[in-house]
Amino acid sequence: MGTDGRIKIDALTVTGAAASLFRPGAGFSEWFKDHEHGPEMVVVPAGSFTMGSPASEPQREPWEPGTESPQVKVTIDRPFGIGRTAILRREFAAFVAATGYQAEPGALVLKGEEWLYDPLVSWRNPGFDQDEAHPVVCISWNDAKAYVAWLAAMTGQPYRLLGEAEWEYAARAGARTPFWWGSTIAPAQANYKATHAYGGGGGTGEFRGATVQAASFEPNRWGLFNVHGNVWEWCEDVWHSCYDSAPTDGSAWLEGGDGRRHILRGGSWINDPRFLRSAVRFGFSAEARAYNFGLRIGRTLALQRD
Repeated sequence: MGTDGRIKIDALTVTGAAASLFRPGAGFSEWFKDHEHGPEMVVVPAGSFTMGSPASEPQREPWEPGTESPQVKVTIDRPFGIGRTAILRREFAAFVAATGYQAEPGALVLKGEEWLYDPLVSWRNPGFDQDEAHPVVCISWNDAKAYVAWLAAMTGQPYRLLGEAEWEYAARAGARTPFWWGSTIAPAQANYKATHAYGGGGGTGEFRGATVQAASFEPNRWGLFNVHGNVWEWCEDVWHSCYDSAPTDGSAWLEGGDGRRHILRGGSWINDPRFLRSAVRFGFSAEARAYNFGLRIGRTLALQRD
């Protein structure tokens, strides 16, 4: 790490960072790629935050009481890399083409008010129009793990799924409000079921009924797009129903809990706005695919000195 806090990252392509020296938190203007078909990554700074939601936050814990409690102070002692966006269709397609990976058809879709298994839906054909700049969907936790293992092998870099504490820290980007931009949400800020209003304010609007391109809307302060809405994003952690005894160092929580289920974060295009808050967490089977499940990945950084 340089004397001004910049980190040397020797990547395949570098944007905005002179001499490949990256300033943590400068993701608006600096990012890198380690693989021709890999994701663009930004550098998140070290720091502390409070994970979970306060009792005063509107529409907290929508799945079941206790899931965002008790609040925990987490300290992440070193910068890390994170995708500017969720993994794109074209990025996942490159992995499939290179490996022959079989992400079999079949995923959960919402029909009326009920989630049902559709054997024909897949990441190639999720049931709505996408282009190659849209986030890949119909991705299980097992698919996500296979993708990051391939990318790590191809680049020689420690790509991985994020811990959920890392995910929330990066999504908040220093904010303590339900959303990185503040306490209300409007359809011009994210992709969600905007026919429903958030209890904290913001009004209603169009329900787009599908994903939008992964780099849509304004990115947060650290350059991350769509941390609220569009697709749920898989994390490494196993499911725990509350934060009692949760790690305080940002590491993935792998001990105890329900090892059959893993964490999803961020909400999606088909969810109403309460599910898009930074603190919302959801656990689902590692084998399950749904047409609103995607992934955003992380990378451990070697802190080279210049």
